[in-house]
Amino acid sequence: MVLEKLSESLKGTLSKIAGALFVDEKLINELVKDIQKALLQADVNVALVLDLSKKIKERALKDELPPGLTKKEHLIHIVYEELVKFLGGEKQELNVESKHPARIMLVGLFGSGKTTTAGKLAKYFIKRGKKVALVGLDVYRPAAMDQLMQVGKAINVPVFTDKKVNDPYKIFKSFENELNKFDLIIVDTAGRDALSQNLIAELKTINQLIKPDENLLIISADIGQAAQKQAQTFHETCAITGVIVTKMDGTAKGGGALSACAITKAPIKFIGVGEKVDDFEQFNPKGFVGRLLGIGDLEALLEKAKDAVSEEEAKDMQSKFLKGDFTLIDLYNQMEAMGKMGSLSKLMEMIPGMGQLQLPKEALQVQEGKLKKWKHAMDSMTKSELEDPENIDSSRIERIAKGSGVSSSEVKELIKQYRHSKKMVKMFKGADSPEKLMKKFGKGKMSFGN
Repeated sequence: MVLEKLSESLKGTLSKIAGALFVDEKLINELVKDIQKALLQADVNVALVLDLSKKIKERALKDELPPGLTKKEHLIHIVYEELVKFLGGEKQELNVESKHPARIMLVGLFGSGKTTTAGKLAKYFIKRGKKVALVGLDVYRPAAMDQLMQVGKAINVPVFTDKKVNDPYKIFKSFENELNKFDLIIVDTAGRDALSQNLIAELKTINQLIKPDENLLIISADIGQAAQKQAQTFHETCAITGVIVTKMDGTAKGGGALSACAITKAPIKFIGVGEKVDDFEQFNPKGFVGRLLGIGDLEALLEKAKDAVSEEEAKDMQSKFLKGDFTLIDLYNQMEAMGKMGSLSKLMEMIPGMGQLQLPKEALQVQEGKLKKWKHAMDSMTKSELEDPENIDSSRIERIAKGSGVSSSEVKELIKQYRHSKKMVKMFKGADSPEKLMKKFGKGKMSFGN
């Protein structure tokens, strides 16, 4: 989960608000102290923490209560809004539409994940219809060019580099004409163990040569307070236009990288949330804070759904839902789509309200294991069994279990899940408007109390 410890602390703070009998200055002071403690433990810059908590306290004491909100809801909304402002406010798009080819240069120190991020960024834009090329200018790190070639091969993207040449300037100039055939080129530059004068001079030279539309600093979430100095120096060297924070899925505190962006005013453009090439998201402060607080991130969830299911498949699924049709084939397709979207734990934190449940990781891992076994079971079924599961009797269950290597009880559990899903689909039948759907489910509202 993204910044798990910080998220748990902030959710605990919100729970304290929800459980309080009433909102007064004492509660607000406790809330502010809890937020300060959570952010400081996450390595966020001290001055920024004090400034942020001051704004939350001032608004909590002075803001008028908006119509339709309780004091508790308003207090939670203030925390949400100020954290969003702290992280940049609105989602920031990359400037890659104005030129052909658009040029993105990646900079950062050793171990920040530049080369891996180059591949993730390339895959992100390929999905959006761009013709992308990778350029390797790291002539110092052993096997750097080989790694970039492997990354390019894995995502079927051409890589331009030359291991025989040790001058990044010459490498880029030699391929410049060929690179003009692409919509977007992503340049992987050299890093160092620390910011040296040699690295700064080289980056200035490459920056002047490439004239990138975007200069993106790659910072690892586990860097801590050192992120601030790095960000400032890189910004002074080649005018950073944005930041990509990597390793956000691990145990890293992450606050150092986040606060570095706040100090340099260079917005976070993307975050890396896993090792796979698709574990990469455009950074949206509103959705990110929503996940931290357990409120959810529907926009990110829908974005992942678009990548997992084609528009045609989505329309077909919607049509079946409205008719009330549902077979095991549909359930299988849903499970396939979920598999493409990522782990259950990552999906859960995006669904509004689900992040607040704080379900044990073990429970989610067990459920993921069940999904895999159910898919094996369905692979052993005949077409008629998939289309009409109600005809699957005990003898067929035994045959399916033996053929798929799962137990009979697990096959029975699958059929039970199918029947439950079918009931849910029937609830959608004929609900072609939000109003009709609300009537079927019963109108309700989550409330934090008075």
